[in-house]
Amino acid sequence: MTFANPEALVSTEWLAEHLADPDIRILDCTWHHVSTNLDGRTQYRGRHLPGSVHFDIDHFADKSNPLPHMLPSASDFRIKAGLLGIGNADRVVVYDRLCGGAAAARAWWMFRAFDHDNVAMLDGGFGKWTKEKLPTEMSPVRPEPKSFAATLKPALVRNLGEMKANLADNAEQVIDARGPAKFDGTQEDVFPFKKLGHIPNAVNIPWADLIDAESGAFIAPPALAARFAAAGIDLQRPIVTTCASGITSCVVALGLYLLGHTTAAVYDGSWAEWGLAEDTPAIAA
Repeated sequence: MTFANPEALVSTEWLAEHLADPDIRILDCTWHHVSTNLDGRTQYRGRHLPGSVHFDIDHFADKSNPLPHMLPSASDFRIKAGLLGIGNADRVVVYDRLCGGAAAARAWWMFRAFDHDNVAMLDGGFGKWTKEKLPTEMSPVRPEPKSFAATLKPALVRNLGEMKANLADNAEQVIDARGPAKFDGTQEDVFPFKKLGHIPNAVNIPWADLIDAESGAFIAPPALAARFAAAGIDLQRPIVTTCASGITSCVVALGLYLLGHTTAAVYDGSWAEWGLAEDTPAIAA
């Protein structure tokens, strides 16, 4: 069995051979919550893939929204992507340092949400790249700005009202990418939620279940398909992914895309929104 859409990933071997391609734009998307005392931009400055620029999901966000790193407007995304030297003819490759790609998967989804499908994640991320002793550099990259067109594809995004409406008919399967303890409400999160637990009728597929712990790469296609099947997910039906703040849910959306489910949407506000709202039901252990 092979992935239905393997183009959504690139291997370390492939990227090492194509670093000099004029249409490749590499984005270091490393991001950490402030509670970790780590900083993705600082790590980028310390060492990054040759030619890569830093893509900060908190910079590519709606600053008027109090929720964390919500999607920006199409015009804002267009301007900021262009300033990173990205054009619509470019093949974008994203990576980060967390198990191969959490914020990188968020960036992958964002580009697709703004109608740029020519985007792939580096399978295994920075960790696999450095384990294989592939080249890195410290010098900052200052790209030439380009023109970038962006149009939002609403079908790939869900908001609070749509998630509430789905409670009535369960037309869309909801997959929660958080760990089991946060899903059942027995563990607090780093975000100050008013309630714990999960959206009614959601199923739990922790994003880390889709990643090989040793390599940081996606697990093999048969194992990936089996994980969704074990959770009772029907790949022929609509799916929405959610998590704490719309990052790791994108790993699950990418996993679904690899298996051929290209229309999975992401609940952008995720539990950061649902868990703060006064009128949202929650299921906890």
